[in-house]
Amino acid sequence: MINHFCKKPLWEVSRTLSDVAMGRQAPDLVIKDATLVNVCTKELLPHTDVAVAQGRIAMVGDCKGLIGPHTTVVDAKGKWLAPAFMDGHIHVESSMLTAGEYAKAVVPHGTSAIFMDPHEICNVAGFDGVKCMLQDAKRTPLKAILSTPSCVPAVPGFEDTGASVGPLDVAESMTWDECSGLGEMMNFPGIIYSDERTHAIVGETLKAGKIVTGHFSIPDTGSALNAYVAAGVRCCHESSRAEDALAKMRLGMYAMLRKGSAWNDLHEVSKAVTAHEVDSRFACLISDDTHPHTLAGKGHMDYIVRRAIEEGIDPLTAIQMATINTAQCFQLDHEMGSITPGKCADMVLLDDLNTCLVSKVWIDGDLVAEDGQIVGTYPAYTYPEWITHSVHLDPISSAELKIAHEGASAKVRVIEAIPGRTGTVERFATLPVVDGAIQADSEQDVLKAFVLERHHETGTKGFGFLQGFGIRHGALAQTVAHDAHNLLVVGDNDEDMALAANELIRLEGGLVAVKDGKVLAEVALPIAGLMSDRPLHEMNDKVAALEAAWQEMGCTLPSPFMIMSIIPLACLPELRLTNRGLVDCRTFQFVEPILD
Repeated sequence: MINHFCKKPLWEVSRTLSDVAMGRQAPDLVIKDATLVNVCTKELLPHTDVAVAQGRIAMVGDCKGLIGPHTTVVDAKGKWLAPAFMDGHIHVESSMLTAGEYAKAVVPHGTSAIFMDPHEICNVAGFDGVKCMLQDAKRTPLKAILSTPSCVPAVPGFEDTGASVGPLDVAESMTWDECSGLGEMMNFPGIIYSDERTHAIVGETLKAGKIVTGHFSIPDTGSALNAYVAAGVRCCHESSRAEDALAKMRLGMYAMLRKGSAWNDLHEVSKAVTAHEVDSRFACLISDDTHPHTLAGKGHMDYIVRRAIEEGIDPLTAIQMATINTAQCFQLDHEMGSITPGKCADMVLLDDLNTCLVSKVWIDGDLVAEDGQIVGTYPAYTYPEWITHSVHLDPISSAELKIAHEGASAKVRVIEAIPGRTGTVERFATLPVVDGAIQADSEQDVLKAFVLERHHETGTKGFGFLQGFGIRHGALAQTVAHDAHNLLVVGDNDEDMALAANELIRLEGGLVAVKDGKVLAEVALPIAGLMSDRPLHEMNDKVAALEAAWQEMGCTLPSPFMIMSIIPLACLPELRLTNRGLVDCRTFQFVEPILD
């Protein structure tokens, strides 16, 4: 793949790099006496120098004789020098930060590149929204590499989105310099059951010689997985069992082992590497979705590498899984992912290898972070006004949230959320009926739920019942509701639910917690109803207040709003709720929420 992500192309500076290595020109930077983490050979090389010129590595070895009068010299004795980290699959919008603020948050943790799939903003604002994010990211040193959203909507016919993406749109995006390929192909049924439109989207990517990334979330590791891989899908982050990840690796698919804020798959899927004597080159570490609390309190890829080490993965292997393996997955290992001559000088200096403690970060040879802080300032970016007015809903009344039913009780289908997992389970419950309306039941931990279409003023809404959050009383609403990002509101009473929804409409999107007619906490996300342009520390405080409100209402789950946000995601098993109704994602059919 052609690299448009480094400061200068290799062809432009190759002669200079050779001259530096041969001592004919002085380097811009020399890092001396480091213990080099060589991810090519999985070795630690003590007392190694690295020379950098024009943003690229010129020499690895003894570089002290190359130092000139204007060369910056960094003494790295007692420290480890490793390639900077790459996140192979990330939805920036899940951080609630803009791309620019996200860069400020993750670069100090050693992240030099992200392969971002902005299908959240694309579902709301189409390619215009995606272009805004790319422009925002360009003002920072972070290499924001685009994986074009592939499934907008996620599952056609089951939800309404603000935009759609088809084969011609994908073909256009493949001509963009920022684009590395196709974002997660969530419509795996379309692949394995030969849907023409789905294969055309994949085909346009392959025709352009770019990478198709995957989302295969079912445990069928036989013909279905083979069909998916054979269609050209190169990687997948949707493994929740070690055997799923191992099966993908054995078929030459990169298994992306996920440790997000709410998705704790790494504990289980890391066993694909630790419990088997297999080559780990087809395993990568990724975050997928990370909220402000995690970024502020734990870090980004440095934290995920640290967690992988804690799960028993060798430190060098863990670093490979966040550097060269990711670069190889995206066919960019000739440009980045290792500290070797000719590569982009994206490097991290570690105070401790086992805890992955980052002290300095270079991107394209420039010092961009030190001791956890960004070095320098970035120019401002202002999102266009139209993208801050994306919630097209009139205020609702509590009467509109009543679920009518005759009789004293009603047997209903219930969506049970699973802590730490993306899947749900279909359950059944009998709920009381009062004054002709079905009620929530806190004793059974069952809430009412509605999804209201917010893009085109269609007036459509789906309803269902939800279990697993422990909410005893109150209501919650959010426009972060994957992937269509319609307005999701849940609660135990209609009055609080209506107030939460209306407050969210007033804010132009975000997350709201309400109890007894009072707003307990809110996080305003006016950019597409998904993001704020406020810095990480402010968003972290607001999210902490929101989590405290959830806890006051009875919920003890970690990152509960992230688990809540995928209740409408109709490409994941088993039951999901969209603005069109309740979807059985095993059969991809609408089902009735009320059974009698």
